[in-house]
Amino acid sequence: MQPCISIMTKEKIIIAVDGYSSTGKSSFAKAIASRLGYTYVDSGALYRTITLFALEQGWIQDRQIDESALKAALPAVEIGFDRAGGNRVYLNGVDVSAKIRSLEVSEWVSPLSALHFVREHVDKMLKDWGKEKGIVMDGRDIGTVVFPQAELKIFMTARPEVRAQRRHRELLRKGDKSTYKDVLENIRKRDFLDQNRPNAPLRQAPDALLLDNSDITPQQQMQWLEHIIAERWA
Repeated sequence: MQPCISIMTKEKIIIAVDGYSSTGKSSFAKAIASRLGYTYVDSGALYRTITLFALEQGWIQDRQIDESALKAALPAVEIGFDRAGGNRVYLNGVDVSAKIRSLEVSEWVSPLSALHFVREHVDKMLKDWGKEKGIVMDGRDIGTVVFPQAELKIFMTARPEVRAQRRHRELLRKGDKSTYKDVLENIRKRDFLDQNRPNAPLRQAPDALLLDNSDITPQQQMQWLEHIIAERWA
């Protein structure tokens, strides 16, 4: 697909897409990157991969995270990221793209990503990827912490019930038997943890554009974006 809006003749920009879980941030960010010919980077996948690593090592037991063990091991953990497509994530050479989307990982990704040393580790990776610009990155604190200088910031939200329905359908397609009630409870818990963690809490940057997609289609989202870009850069 050819870029629909010609901003490529000007200096490339960084587009930060933040927001609540299950608002479709990744799908929207991928679509933006494809439309503009930019690189897509999924920050949430990195946190999920580290969470999966901790779970597989047995460092999450009795509702507690063994922070010392994780901190000592993290520098040697190899996380491979498919920058071109944004769909494949590798943990020490193994494709874990499906595993990191499990409800168990979703249950622990918020408390684990709140750990200061984990955020520092991931932020360094993300900042290295963003040096050349021309990227679209989604997460929880991209526009507030990782790239506060991003030229375009979007903050996505939707009603919890709508997000739970979307997430539940996605899990069912993958064969996961989690109930809608479980998913809704997980989303509400993650919202609270993301907003109240001491390190880089989820919040809308003052200069971020709010996008509530509770009742709009992906096509309408893209039309909204095209209008914004046409106003600012066309």
